[in-house]
Amino acid sequence: MDATDTNKEESRIGITANDDAMRNGQITPPLVPSVPALNGAASYFAETTSYLTSCFPVNSDIADGTEVVGIKELREPLLSSNAPPSHDVITRNSDRPQNNIAIVPSDQTSQSGISMFQGLIERVRKTVHGSSDDIGWLQRAPGMPPIEDGTERFNNILDNIMHGIHVLPNSMVYLLVPGLFSNHGPLYFTSTKATFSKMGLTCHIAKIHSEASVEKNAREIKEYIEEVYWGSKKRVLLLGHSKGGVDAAAALSMYWPDLRDKVAGLALAQSPYGGSPIASDIMREGQIGDYFNVRKLMEILICKVIKGDLQSLEDLTYEKRKEFLRKHQLPKELPVVSFHTEANISPAVLATLSRVAHAELPAFTNSAATVLPVVVPLGATLAACAQLLQTRYGEKSDGLVTCRDAEVPGSVVVHPKRKLDHAWMVYSSTNDDPLEPDASQVCEALLTLVVEVGLRNKHYLSVKQE
Repeated sequence: MDATDTNKEESRIGITANDDAMRNGQITPPLVPSVPALNGAASYFAETTSYLTSCFPVNSDIADGTEVVGIKELREPLLSSNAPPSHDVITRNSDRPQNNIAIVPSDQTSQSGISMFQGLIERVRKTVHGSSDDIGWLQRAPGMPPIEDGTERFNNILDNIMHGIHVLPNSMVYLLVPGLFSNHGPLYFTSTKATFSKMGLTCHIAKIHSEASVEKNAREIKEYIEEVYWGSKKRVLLLGHSKGGVDAAAALSMYWPDLRDKVAGLALAQSPYGGSPIASDIMREGQIGDYFNVRKLMEILICKVIKGDLQSLEDLTYEKRKEFLRKHQLPKELPVVSFHTEANISPAVLATLSRVAHAELPAFTNSAATVLPVVVPLGATLAACAQLLQTRYGEKSDGLVTCRDAEVPGSVVVHPKRKLDHAWMVYSSTNDDPLEPDASQVCEALLTLVVEVGLRNKHYLSVKQE
């Protein structure tokens, strides 16, 4: 036998061996063993096809009398190193009846595919539904005291302030409590404090870690109030913005027996007292966002970058606010004013810039250093968020807090007609109307209203006792 015949014989023997290996259910070898990258890609494609195939039941009855016996090979990797490639996928009944077995996926595999699909549908439903059932829950909660509209009186006070009439007493200390991320905003509340100081009023900005939890900040605010009171012998009147209002309310709710004689009242400006849909939608589990690790990204941002506590954001969710308010509520005798606004969502706002800091340039001569304002498109961002909340939930908001969630039960509520976003109270805008009141005047009017509510409540109490 010559070399040519020898090669043909070896080829015939190899093919026969390959056919026997296929019949015994062995896995086929790599189609491209010399190119590992292509072999790996083909193997991944085969495994994906196998998984998708296993999610659907297979019918073994074929109209022309044939049965599918190659499903097993389709479910296993097409590229392996154990056996040569197979070319026969469909086999007639008359050839090898012992191998005509249709491989049908087990009930367990089918149920796994169905469960995975149902889980995906549930995540989509939960993501789309969002906070629809939670917004404004305080207004629907049984046993909550009614609110009182104080907008008209607030406007009268604000008009007097713009005409130079100031009635805030010097017998109190005014404590401003900043909100979330305030540690990274150098101008947070600074203009309001400067204005109060020019009027001869004692004003402080609470030095708290804005990215800490509500309960931690509440304890620090309680200690701060006691320190101010024992140092000045004056009662403290608090104004909290955003999360700062939630922190201040938590301090008075949790430690009221210790603070009863030291606090004159509380004003909450744009505070998510009932919760925030933004925080809830970010932190809610079981959403599509879980596939993208949204909560993990927020944890990295707050904990690693800002050096804060993720609990600070979680405490503003509806779930956490409901849990907290079931345990701690504001005392009824405490004068409380809550202030909420609606952001402007017109196209012109997209060009609005907010001044959040100052940059001091080095002086190259003997002249004074040049100070430039640091501006960011904060107003445009909040307008976009307000538009999102309006479109998704049909709720008016300042961009972060809905109007209904900012209304504290039992408080005097102020809701001006002027369009103001969430950051306006603490950061000035580059296009503010000089004929309109600024943030410091609004804060003064809110605190003046708190003083009036306290005097009115004290009068009612004395009349009742008589």
